[in-house]
Amino acid sequence: MNEYIAEFIGTFLLILLGNGVVANVVLKDTKGHNGGWIVISLGWGLGVFIGVSVAGPVSGAHINPAVTIGLAAAGQFAWSQVVPFIVAQMLGAAAGALTVWLFYRHHFNRTEDPGAQLGCFSTAPAIRKPVNNFISELIGTFVLIFVILYIAEPTLSLGVDENAKIGLGTLGALPVALLVTAIGLSLGGTTGYAINPARDLGPRIMHTILPMEHKGSSDWKYSWIPVIGPFTGAVVAALLYLLHNLIFA
Repeated sequence: MNEYIAEFIGTFLLILLGNGVVANVVLKDTKGHNGGWIVISLGWGLGVFIGVSVAGPVSGAHINPAVTIGLAAAGQFAWSQVVPFIVAQMLGAAAGALTVWLFYRHHFNRTEDPGAQLGCFSTAPAIRKPVNNFISELIGTFVLIFVILYIAEPTLSLGVDENAKIGLGTLGALPVALLVTAIGLSLGGTTGYAINPARDLGPRIMHTILPMEHKGSSDWKYSWIPVIGPFTGAVVAALLYLLHNLIFA
């Protein structure tokens, strides 16, 4: 299993389990209906745990284009690998969303709320204020990338092995899962905390394509926020990390 396949599989598992828990909570007549936000946050954290556990030994388990960009901007990942990694992540996210739809297809058709259907694929703001929504995604992703960089820093030996894979997998799956759960519980209430462009864009594309009764808009007017916001937050985190290291080197 090469690193691109690992990124595909890791992101596939993340979306299958993450969007799967959303579907279990919000769709009509499921066993987990109305399970609540805490269940969703824990489900996403566990999805990260599984995705990182599988992909980590092979690719470093970025499973998130913002992580890939953040690590590259911080000098811990080759820019030449960025596009192939992001493509693999996007394809994995789309495949995960397709599988959630296949799994819950009868519940999708019974659910009359088009917003609930869309929520099983992509994020949406609780209060639609584009500037504030963008800032929410920026801050949430900033926390993710900044903490990852500082957790990873003491154990990195860059330059010793040019083939070493640097990413979420270098930290161990559990700390990253707890980090994502904490972000969801604390900072997820405004936008649903995409903090991952593939997590939102890939499934949103699938929502546009897939047939569902009562389906509404895929809300493409909002779609730039959970993509550009996380990328911006990742770059800000990387720049502050580099600035800190420059000042205190």
